[in-house]
Amino acid sequence: MKAFGFLSFGHYADVPGSSTRTAGDMLKQTIEIAEGADEIGVNGAYVRVHHWARQAASPMPLLSAMAARTKRIEVGTGVIDMRYENPFQFAEEAAALDYIADGRIALGVSRGSPETALRGYETFGFVDEEDTERGSVMAREKFDLFLEVIDGARVAPGDPRMVGAGHYLSIEPHSPTLRDHIWWGAGSRATAEDTGRKGLNLMSSTLLTEATGQPFHELQREQIELFRAAYKDAGHTGAPRVSVSRSVFPLVSDMDRAYFGLRSAENADQIGIIDGYRSTFGKTYAAEPDVLIRQLLADEAVMAADTLMLTIPNQLGPEYNLHVLQAFAEHVAPALGWKPNTEGPVQGDAV
Repeated sequence: MKAFGFLSFGHYADVPGSSTRTAGDMLKQTIEIAEGADEIGVNGAYVRVHHWARQAASPMPLLSAMAARTKRIEVGTGVIDMRYENPFQFAEEAAALDYIADGRIALGVSRGSPETALRGYETFGFVDEEDTERGSVMAREKFDLFLEVIDGARVAPGDPRMVGAGHYLSIEPHSPTLRDHIWWGAGSRATAEDTGRKGLNLMSSTLLTEATGQPFHELQREQIELFRAAYKDAGHTGAPRVSVSRSVFPLVSDMDRAYFGLRSAENADQIGIIDGYRSTFGKTYAAEPDVLIRQLLADEAVMAADTLMLTIPNQLGPEYNLHVLQAFAEHVAPALGWKPNTEGPVQGDAV
């Protein structure tokens, strides 16, 4: 592990105990957390994307604001549901964000997670005739088109009266470095291998759609190894990035113990059914810093990845969430190999 960031689900609700009552609260507080995290030296500020729920949904305005208000921290998503995206508009917005952030972006994309709406992407106007249950085929096809477009493919026939006969146009703005900042959110070993073959970065999911009896971190470490092997076998010569996410809470105050002390006794993986797949969920880490260090050093996936995303309880407000990030940066991260954002952008591992 070289870097860590926070991953916010962007929850908001007008309920007792919540500091995040409205969508406006959530958006402004996320920007505030990003600003504070940037000063601490945190490497990344990432948001989940969920439609049809009281959570963060349209990431580009939020990421642009975060990038404009910070200096060093990377901003990104975990993940954008490609079923809901127009590949051409997404390509334009992503390129614009890349310029605003001076390359400090990590856009995680995938088929998306289970949602409250029944095929909600169809309400957005996107219908998958081949897969009416999950939309996976459409998501992959749209993502492949998105990659072609950001690589500069000329896809729109030009008006002969304006550009001459036989000319095709590419999207603008075009960022030549954008592809380096695209991640695929993989939930299985097969998907991780496909991500490697495409030469992308890997954002390993908070759950794996596999349950072999192995601990979650071992399954995830195997996924990372298969990704890197596929990347190399496909002839790519770069240094791809890999991230994993965990819920980690250093218990350094009475408030920490009140909120999360009981979690230390529930430190175990979980097995469940998600989207029809028997899946493995990672455990929550909540303990004194010295215990956390031992636990995370033993987490094979955390140590194999370059970036650890810490899921944060955003409804507890910016002050408390920055306390959690500060505690991790001060008491835990240095022992894991962390380099703060003042030391430059995070680099992947050459394969």
